[in-house]
Amino acid sequence: MINRLRIAIVVLLLVLVTALLLPAQLVFLWRDWPARRRLPRLWHRLACRLLGLRVHAHGMIEARRPLLLVSNHVSWKDILVLGSLADVVFVAKAEVRDWPVFGLLARLQSSIFVAREEKRRAGDQASEIGQRMAAGEIVVLFPEGTTSDGNRLLEVKSALFGAATAALPQSPTGVVHIQPVSIAYTRLHGMPMGRYHRPVAAWPGDVALLPHLLGVLKEGAIDVEVDIAPAIAYDATSNRKTTSRMVEGAIRAMLTARLRGR
Repeated sequence: MINRLRIAIVVLLLVLVTALLLPAQLVFLWRDWPARRRLPRLWHRLACRLLGLRVHAHGMIEARRPLLLVSNHVSWKDILVLGSLADVVFVAKAEVRDWPVFGLLARLQSSIFVAREEKRRAGDQASEIGQRMAAGEIVVLFPEGTTSDGNRLLEVKSALFGAATAALPQSPTGVVHIQPVSIAYTRLHGMPMGRYHRPVAAWPGDVALLPHLLGVLKEGAIDVEVDIAPAIAYDATSNRKTTSRMVEGAIRAMLTARLRGR
C-alpha cells in the first residue's frame, strides 16, 4: 500500500513538473533561444530527485568545444543522469521518437534521431551531429548502440565516431574534444548492489519498459556514480579506430573500478 502511494505521488509530481515547464520549453524551441538547453537540465535534476536517483559526479566536463561525450549505456535513466549534469543533447535511435512519453521528452530536448540500419543515410546523420557540435552543443553518444546489464561494457562501434570527423571542418581550432564517461549504478538504499541485483537499475533491451519503470519507482534510492575522464583531442590526423579504442579503454577502466568499489 505504501509503495503504491509513493509511486502515485512520484508520477503525479513528475506530471505536474512537466506540465509547468512544457509551455516555456515549447517557446524556447520555437524561438531557438539558449534556454532550450538549460530548461531540460532543470527537469532532469527534478526527475532524478523524485525518482530517488542520487548522482555522484567525479571529474569535470570539458569546457572547450566542439565536445562529444561518449558513455556506456545501462538504462533510460542514463538520460536523466547525464542530463542533470550538463546542458546536453542526445543521439537516439529513430524509433525512440514514437515512444509514448519518452519520445515526447526526447523531442522536447531536441534529441538527434538516427536510423542506424539505414547505411545510406549514415553520412547525413553524422553531418547533423557534427553541425550541432560545431554550434556549441554538447552531444552525448552511446557507442554500444544498445543497453547492457550494467555489469560490463559492450563492444564500442567505431563507425559512430564519424560525427567527430564531420564536426572538424567547422571547429575554429581544427580539433574536436571527445570525453569518455562511465555510468555505474552501485547502491540500492545505501547497500552495494552486486552484479545480481544490478538489473534493478539496468534496462536490457528485452525487458518491457513499463514493468521496469514501475520497479524503479517502487525501489527508489539508487546511487549512480558518473566518472568523467580527461578529453581526447581528435583532429584531421587522428585515426577513428585508434581513438575508438582509447575511448573504450577509458570507459572500461572507469566502469570496472567503480563496480569493484575502488
